[in-house]
Amino acid sequence: ILPIVVKAFEMEITPANRIVAQIGETLTLMCNTTGCASPSFSWRIQTDNPLGGTVSNHGTYSTLTMSPVSTENSHNYLCTSFCGLVKKEKSVKIELYSFPSDPVIEISIVAGEQATIICKIPDVYPSDRLEVLLKKEEHILLEKNFFEDDSTNTETKTVTYSFNLTTEDIGKEITCVAKLPIANMDFEPKERVTSQKLNANFGPKNTIITASPDNSAMEGDSLELTCMTESNPPPQIVWRKQVTDKSIQYLVENNVLSIPHAHFTDSGRYICEVINLVTNKTEAATVDIVIQAPPKNTTLLVFPSNVVKQGESVAISCTSTGVPAVQITLRKKVGDVITTLETEGGKYTIDRVQLKDTGTYECVSVNELGEESQYIVLDVKVPPQNITVLVHPSENVKEGENVTITCSTYSNPPSQMVLKKVHPEKEIILSSVNGTFILYNVTKNDTGRYLLDVFNEVGNNVKVIEIAVVGRVEKTDQLMPVIIAFSCVTAIAIPVVALLIYVSRQAKINGSYSLVKALRLNV
Repeated sequence: ILPIVVKAFEMEITPANRIVAQIGETLTLMCNTTGCASPSFSWRIQTDNPLGGTVSNHGTYSTLTMSPVSTENSHNYLCTSFCGLVKKEKSVKIELYSFPSDPVIEISIVAGEQATIICKIPDVYPSDRLEVLLKKEEHILLEKNFFEDDSTNTETKTVTYSFNLTTEDIGKEITCVAKLPIANMDFEPKERVTSQKLNANFGPKNTIITASPDNSAMEGDSLELTCMTESNPPPQIVWRKQVTDKSIQYLVENNVLSIPHAHFTDSGRYICEVINLVTNKTEAATVDIVIQAPPKNTTLLVFPSNVVKQGESVAISCTSTGVPAVQITLRKKVGDVITTLETEGGKYTIDRVQLKDTGTYECVSVNELGEESQYIVLDVKVPPQNITVLVHPSENVKEGENVTITCSTYSNPPSQMVLKKVHPEKEIILSSVNGTFILYNVTKNDTGRYLLDVFNEVGNNVKVIEIAVVGRVEKTDQLMPVIIAFSCVTAIAIPVVALLIYVSRQAKINGSYSLVKALRLNV
């Protein structure tokens, strides 16, 4: 069944007849019909070459898109449309050119005498129409055309001119004029111009560094160091930071070294080195940067440890950093009492540490911008010492009396106390229950040797008590307590299962123990 033609079948192509397109751009041809509901389309080149584009059909019209346009598209394109048996054809001619950018001038001066000017015209087509003019101010240096060029694609064309440079030439303007006059082709521009000052290669010289906002900045602020110099051509720039005997190198693409958030460790001497690769000369400038910061990294150390035995040597050291320079103070705190200690370079030494040296040591670092402190607790361990045993009423008692044994000692941590009754067959050991040892209604069986073992985690001491029980008491006498001092036996530290309590001052421990009636029954 043939399509129904409602009105005269017509076709047109846009752009029509002749198109001037620049190579590299996008060009779309449209073949549009009227008077047919469902036409068919075809595109071809009259020379039967590849289309060099993409066809897209949209009902009553069809497009041919060339993206990008190339020299392969310089043809007559034919669009054919059928509406049933009715055929329509139209063609369009594509003419191409390429003149996309202004000329590029390169000037080089060798040994400060001969100047060579190179003018490059990028991506020209057709180059056989190109005309180039070189001028120094209004004086024509060179005229050149490329009429005999047979290039079939875009090319960059170059003209070169050399002359002996004089002092008067420095600063004069070099101009390169490129023209692409193609008759009967409507495009703009057909002339492009570039100018550049003629400068001799020199430098670097007069190199300086500026710091913004200042070469003394606050920590956290942004800092920019700018290296300025006089050099032609522009030099290569290398930034370095001097750190004692070594340097850290920074390579940057321009003359600005940025420090977004300055840290006090960014302080130091910065060196800007500029190198002119043409003149082969180098120059450097320096600037001293100071980043101000409150005290930080404050450290308080105790050697060999903050837990030591009495008599050992202890070294307490405090260090801190900051700009301006910090002032370090070491002080000792015991309760509400604060004592400032004399240090040498932040170091405080105790040759033979004693219990009185126990306490909180604080390191305070101060400068104009703030304060920072650290503290540490020094705990001096002391074995039981200065043990005093009190037997009441006496170590010689009569049957029926009560005997109370109490003990006082000096130690850290607090001592544990155990009373032992020496027995020929076995040793009876009693631990402290309520701090008192009492022998109730003693008999002659309670006569004997008793060992009072006083100990903590760093040592122990043993007291020997001899109790003698004689005839029964007929009346009660008031006897004064007798303080018995015995020799002490010091042993290696005995571990105990007890709560270790920090003592902030000299310990005076009163221990009293109960030898209950059960002891008497077991003896």
